[in-house]
Amino acid sequence: MRELTKLLKVLSDESRLRVLNLLQERECCVCEVMQVMDISQSKASRILRALYDTGVLKLRREGRWALYSIDTDRVKDYAGHILTGIKHSLESNPVALEDLERLKKAERIGPACVAKRRAEQPAKKFLRQGVFQDEDRVLCSGQPVCSIREKRNN
Repeated sequence: MRELTKLLKVLSDESRLRVLNLLQERECCVCEVMQVMDISQSKASRILRALYDTGVLKLRREGRWALYSIDTDRVKDYAGHILTGIKHSLESNPVALEDLERLKKAERIGPACVAKRRAEQPAKKFLRQGVFQDEDRVLCSGQPVCSIREKRNN
């Protein structure tokens, strides 16, 4: 019962369901998940780790790659039924379908993927908890509050 509860808790998150959908298509590394979902390396790793900890994923190392896939050998009957239900539920979901299309174009490019993503992000200055300043505006929880010009005029 404890394993089932743990699995259902992990699957109650949209991002984890999206990653699970990718992994039902094919084996993926962290950088492929990052590219498809446009998320950071740490978030992709946390999602994969949470799924791995439930026992539905297996990890295979190939050189510098850590490749995750559905562990069809270890998945218990109830988990198999849940995974099948999720796959059928997401077959017509636009976000899930878009993810699968992006997965076709994703590349295993390793650490360069993380460095490139960081370089593309605009520099942000920390102002206080949850409030940052980028080049021309103040952001609170990622939402623009005001432009720097407006702030200077006040």
